[in-house]
Amino acid sequence: MEKSKVYFTDMHATLTENLLQKLKRLIKSAGIGQIDFDRKYAAIKIHFGEPGNLAFLRPNYAKVVADVVRELGGKPFLTDCNTLYVGGRKNALDHLDSAYGNGFSPFSTGCHVLIADGLKGTDEALVPVRGGEYVTEAKIGRAIMDADVFISLTHFKVHESTGIGGTLKNIGMGCGSRAGKMEMHSSGKPHVNQESCVGCGSCKKNCAHGAISIENRKASINHDLCVGCGRCIGACPTDAVLPASDESNDILNKKIAEYSYAVLHDRPQFHISLVVDVSPFCDCHAENDIPIVPNVGMFASFDPVALDLACTQAVNSQPVIPGSLLEKRGNSHHDHFKDIHPTTDWNVMIDHAVKMGLGSRDYELVKI
Repeated sequence: MEKSKVYFTDMHATLTENLLQKLKRLIKSAGIGQIDFDRKYAAIKIHFGEPGNLAFLRPNYAKVVADVVRELGGKPFLTDCNTLYVGGRKNALDHLDSAYGNGFSPFSTGCHVLIADGLKGTDEALVPVRGGEYVTEAKIGRAIMDADVFISLTHFKVHESTGIGGTLKNIGMGCGSRAGKMEMHSSGKPHVNQESCVGCGSCKKNCAHGAISIENRKASINHDLCVGCGRCIGACPTDAVLPASDESNDILNKKIAEYSYAVLHDRPQFHISLVVDVSPFCDCHAENDIPIVPNVGMFASFDPVALDLACTQAVNSQPVIPGSLLEKRGNSHHDHFKDIHPTTDWNVMIDHAVKMGLGSRDYELVKI
């Protein structure tokens, strides 16, 4: 069986080619022109960034992709779904405000922005997942399923629940409606280490479901109300909120792979991932730390599994940036992602995606 091809270029520019021109050359070399875009609606799935976060991809990159789709005769739009947690993207109006505030407007990107699951996150398509171990019917933002072509444009980073925040995470979790996100998160629920808790209330402020209370300057989580979204884990400044000590992160990774199957199965697709500003937490966090490794480059492929694996291995081959959270956490696992978030195992998502037929671990890196 032929290896999947993952195309790569570094972040060096020249007097005759800037980074945006380089990205255009990359995706054309990777074969985006093989897709029939003629008068087709093309969803470009991207993370618009939580207000306050500065690690998200610049909208200039999105414009390059949208312009190429237009050149090929397509009708591009940028899209994402509403979030489960409270913040700047929990409904379509706030989400659009956040997107525009971070520079993703029709005037800067050359295409419109659509929130795929509608005003309140309830506009969803129910998509069968054949062979799913945990999901039989995924709840996907309707505009994403209405599109003729699907393109992912991903900021590759570390993720506190899944290990890597790559292409599969961008697709599976990102394309789920609010109910879909709740389904993916519902396998495990966090708890509070009372000795470490200082009662600051950050976890309570970030809980959309009223599951957290503060008594005697200590937080506690009501598991009858908690949906297991994990937002409180990243919000806690003292690391007092801990994930359930079971396989909940593994189940989350598998559900994300199954949701990715729902989005990608039997439709034209193309995937782009930029390994820049590799932050230790997701772009969903209003706060973002300094990158853990130097910028690596830009990757593109028709295979989302091979793309995620190539990006992961590229990050793991990089030196640690002094002063970063990765340096603070150490390198005991010889895996940058697991060193930062020891309870995660990104291999679970990769392996389950292979099992679902989404791609291959066997790839060839083509440098341009």
